[in-house]
Amino acid sequence: MRTALLQVKDELGVDAVIMSNKKVAGGVEIVAAVDGDSAAAKSSSSYGSRPRAAQAQTQTQISPSLAMREESRQLDDDRVSLNASAENGRSMTKRFASMLKQYSNSKGGYEEPEAAPGEDSLTALLKRQHSLRNQTSASDIKLKEDSPLARLIAEDRRIERPAPKLDPSRYERGQPREQAVSNEELTDMREEMTSIRRLLEHQVSGLMWQEVERREPLRAMLIKRLERMGLSSELADQLACYIPEDTPPKKAWKALLGLVADQVPISKQDILKRGGVVALLGPTGVGKTTTVAKLAARAAMEFGSDNVALVTTDTYRIGAHEQLAIYGRIMGCPVKVAKDSNELADVIYQLRHRRLILVDTAGMGQRDVRLSEQLDTLMQNSDEVIHSYLVLPATAQRKVLQETIDHFKRIPLSGCILTKLDESLSLGEFVSVVVQNALPVAYIANGQRVPEDIVIAQPKYMVAKANDLLEKSADDEPHYWNSEVERF
Repeated sequence: MRTALLQVKDELGVDAVIMSNKKVAGGVEIVAAVDGDSAAAKSSSSYGSRPRAAQAQTQTQISPSLAMREESRQLDDDRVSLNASAENGRSMTKRFASMLKQYSNSKGGYEEPEAAPGEDSLTALLKRQHSLRNQTSASDIKLKEDSPLARLIAEDRRIERPAPKLDPSRYERGQPREQAVSNEELTDMREEMTSIRRLLEHQVSGLMWQEVERREPLRAMLIKRLERMGLSSELADQLACYIPEDTPPKKAWKALLGLVADQVPISKQDILKRGGVVALLGPTGVGKTTTVAKLAARAAMEFGSDNVALVTTDTYRIGAHEQLAIYGRIMGCPVKVAKDSNELADVIYQLRHRRLILVDTAGMGQRDVRLSEQLDTLMQNSDEVIHSYLVLPATAQRKVLQETIDHFKRIPLSGCILTKLDESLSLGEFVSVVVQNALPVAYIANGQRVPEDIVIAQPKYMVAKANDLLEKSADDEPHYWNSEVERF
């Protein structure tokens, strides 16, 4: 089919019109014509005796069967010369149209309307074809898949269109390109890259630390010592930089502890001496009620029970205020309950003549949704200035302490109170948090006895206690360096 089309194009030119095609035994039969006007415009030399010879050759090649020889002789009788004038070209076109009509009548059994007089034969032929398509149903003109022509067209398409090496759909706009890698494979790849990155970071940090140990062994030893005490690596690195490298180890450690003590913020005003309204805040179980009882007992011993009053806002737990009420009866101090901010303002106004009013708040975790309501109770509808102190246990981890400060610092904090020092195995975490947040320390509670186990915070005492806890933990590790530094 492709060769036949090329021969028609070579013989009749690009203006040739395919009238019909048919597959026969040994080849393909094609009936073609050319518009008379286009044929006349070309020189007669463009068409010599070649069309006749080529057409005969093609006819001989593609129509060898005996059944088609009779039709070939009929076509030879009606064949006209293509190098005639424009008038002869129109006559030739009419002859081809007549032959097509006869051929169509023999195949389909229908008649085409006659062309109007004086109308161009090619135009009339196109009109007849258009009229024929409108009159014939779709089922009559639709090619069946098993017809010879359909098979011929499909075979020709397979021959003319070889399989492309690249997928053309990747260049089509509007159609998503098929991904080469699935989502699971991408996820696995990301995880693997992340693990490799962490491994490289660990190796690089190890190499950098080895370089520090090689060039500054004293500084590296002091940093490790502070980290083992509980301080953060950032704070330990900053403080160790102030110690000269040629300092003896014992002297260097003692000097470093002095630097740590200088960094610990201490509350400048004593709660008992200043007086006023003092509220203790903190998570559940940090020792707020016991600390309130210790402060109230000391104030009652120093100023008298008539100058001290206790207030609780813990109405969430059953019998929550009973413990504070027992302490109040023992000390002879009044105990009031405030459910909301309005009642708290009224109670504080009633007790305005007291020297010290201690407010015990409900214990709530830093992630409790009711914490905001508890804090709003202290901030709203009160004409008196409330000094809020955050109670922090020494047994908590550094991250827990930091999170607690972050959630409670939405209200102004006057300072903090350290509790449960007697239960702790390390104090460096608390020291690191208060230094980094610049939160003053007011009192230190180191037991359950009321009122004995509470003292005013002293930075040297805190650092010495942290060093003692470090030395005790190092007893189980003989290989670890022991400074043997005395308390100062």
